[in-house]
Amino acid sequence: MRWRPIAGIVLRQFYLFRGSPVRVIPIFAWVGIDIVLWGFITRYLNSVGGGRVDFVPQLLGAVLFWDFLTRIMQGVTVAFLEDVWSRNFLNIFATPLSITEYLTGLVITGIATSAVGLAVMLLLATLVFGLEFVSLGLLLAQFVMVLLLFGIVLGILSSAMVLRWGPTAEWLTWPIPALLAPFAAVFYPVATLPGWMRTVASVLPPSYVFEALRSHLAGRAVSSGALLWITVLTFVYLLASGAVFTRVYRHVVRSGLLARYSAESSG
Repeated sequence: MRWRPIAGIVLRQFYLFRGSPVRVIPIFAWVGIDIVLWGFITRYLNSVGGGRVDFVPQLLGAVLFWDFLTRIMQGVTVAFLEDVWSRNFLNIFATPLSITEYLTGLVITGIATSAVGLAVMLLLATLVFGLEFVSLGLLLAQFVMVLLLFGIVLGILSSAMVLRWGPTAEWLTWPIPALLAPFAAVFYPVATLPGWMRTVASVLPPSYVFEALRSHLAGRAVSSGALLWITVLTFVYLLASGAVFTRVYRHVVRSGLLARYSAESSG
């Protein structure tokens, strides 16, 4: 894997942001609105709950972590879609650029843009609503790593969907976080779910993150074995998503779909 082509992919995205400052606004605007909205909701719940339960870390913390995962996924997907919208595939893949280098460039771009959103969320949640992340200690790094990697997985799989079925498939990618949220048990324990949904939740790394978050806030010990399991599982998903994208790419090349790729194509 060569770093020069990867830097070229990242640099292209930087030029896009520099050439169109409007693209920068969605990076932090929507996450800021989410944190403000849920921050006031948690304050209201605290007031009507009589202070028996502190909803700020329970709900606002969950919203922040889930938004972070969503922004990672969308950061990777949007970087890929820039080539879709500009019909730039033939130009990119006519160069000696490997799939690994291309995906690495997309991932770095997604992480960079999502870092801005994460910084805004942390500032608002900490300074305005008093959400303290220091108490999580090393757990915070583990949570962020698992959600970061799983967000990358979703971004790569979403990109593979668009590559296989055409630009119109992008509308199938945006609802993915909303579809996964009930199974990931973002706002409630996994035990609340019916049996078949618990089975799905057991193979979703974010569900373990939010269960561990609630356990920590409740003063219970967090299972180190569970954290190790979800870390290994997330890396397996990451490798699998890369393999899926590679397989899809080879299919569209062999079938000629790549050459015919256009905004009107549906795959």
